[in-house]
Amino acid sequence: MSEVLYEELDVLIVGSGISGIGAARYLSTESPSTTYAVLEARAASGGTWDQFRYPGIRSDSDLFTFGYEFKPWTDKKAIATGDKILAYLRETAAEAGVDEHIRYHHKVVSASWSSEQARWTVEVDRADTGERVVFRVRWLFGATGYYDYDEGFTPRFEGREDFEGQITHPQHWPEDLDYAGKRIVVIGSGATAVTLIPALAAGGAGHVTMLQRTPTYVLPLPSEDKIANLLPKIFGAERGYALTRRKNVWMQQFMYKASRRYPNAVRRFIRNTNARALPAGFDVDTHFNPPYDPWDQRLCMVPDSDLFRTISAGNASVVTARIDKFTRNGILLETGEELEADIVVTATGFNIKLFGGIAIDLDGRPLVPSEHVAYKGMMLSGIPNFAFSIGYTHASWTLKVGLLCEHFTKLVNYMDANDYDVCVADAPDMTTGPLLDFSAGYVKRSIDMMPRKGDAAPWAMSLSYIDDVRLVRHGSVLDEFLQFSRVDDDRTVVA
Repeated sequence: MSEVLYEELDVLIVGSGISGIGAARYLSTESPSTTYAVLEARAASGGTWDQFRYPGIRSDSDLFTFGYEFKPWTDKKAIATGDKILAYLRETAAEAGVDEHIRYHHKVVSASWSSEQARWTVEVDRADTGERVVFRVRWLFGATGYYDYDEGFTPRFEGREDFEGQITHPQHWPEDLDYAGKRIVVIGSGATAVTLIPALAAGGAGHVTMLQRTPTYVLPLPSEDKIANLLPKIFGAERGYALTRRKNVWMQQFMYKASRRYPNAVRRFIRNTNARALPAGFDVDTHFNPPYDPWDQRLCMVPDSDLFRTISAGNASVVTARIDKFTRNGILLETGEELEADIVVTATGFNIKLFGGIAIDLDGRPLVPSEHVAYKGMMLSGIPNFAFSIGYTHASWTLKVGLLCEHFTKLVNYMDANDYDVCVADAPDMTTGPLLDFSAGYVKRSIDMMPRKGDAAPWAMSLSYIDDVRLVRHGSVLDEFLQFSRVDDDRTVVA
């Protein structure tokens, strides 16, 4: 590949999913003089919602909180299908002019910070032309999420090569997979599995079995929010949306706090709800009563009890057991039972890949994320002019992302107004712990490679949207930890 200097920009956003589009929209509207581009490795925008195409893909949060604060969700369904979410994201990008800034087929390979120049040099491979292009930018914004989009997680299963049927991972669902009349075993019990099972049954599968090692908390919710659909008629679209969003934020916070404070009561509530939705005599305690407390792992929401209705209709079943090995005809369990299958779906989770796998260095020193502490959940200690966005794990992802994108734009504007070139957060002198305090498998497998968090603001990873609104939206961009400087000065300016 030939290397050419392509262009200089103020901000380079990596990723055109929900975080990248959100960051770009705030720059477009709140900082119109800032030059920026959004780099997307794939051929289309939408991130997760464009790449993941498995049957039934949908949100597991209501769209009144999963959607952007500035863009009302107007569909009558609160729990939305993937195609509707994708259309919403692309409509948002078009309305804000963000789509004109997206460069497709641009895969970021490396990013190098020069303290002397106060610039990031970002090398990019273009899949459409075969060229390598270079950007020099003031700010780098990682909107890549934290999943490895190239490969999902699949445990090593003994005898897998002996299975004569088809094995697929939801992350790479074959477009031509014909499952009509087939016996399907879905390995896993998380959000992807509970989404797939009713969709596969409705799509004509002969029978679907959810094979899980450990149960997950599953809570049915109505797919339509009657109050949300009524409020816009009374108060108008924008005000009605804002009120619904506030209501649902409160409900999410209430459910989470109740789960942490009164885990046994919430466990009983979920169990009793499940028992009422399942056939008489169904073994709820074996299949839907986990050995851990609610919200130790994320609760799975099922719209209109679709999973339970599918089980009740006899089109799906649940088996809770450990896998011994794959066989020619299916899966042998440690109990000695064999589950026969034509198709096995490994809904076994994801791998983590921070910042899209970009090779990042500072003056030639490679970035090791675990050596740094997250500042406000959007910067890393000691790393100049680098921001990222990670949403909530216990509530709608976009609630946190929206606040971070808004705050990032304020930070860029502050630096412009004061002619600063460099912004860096000094490492705190405090006890630190894992960035994500969450027992999900993908988190535990990657805990050693992730940044750290502190035990007090602005270094703690708040789980409260209300607290984050105070800190990130209404709080100043200045504090004792954030330092600003100019490259033509010998001194560092402390805010």
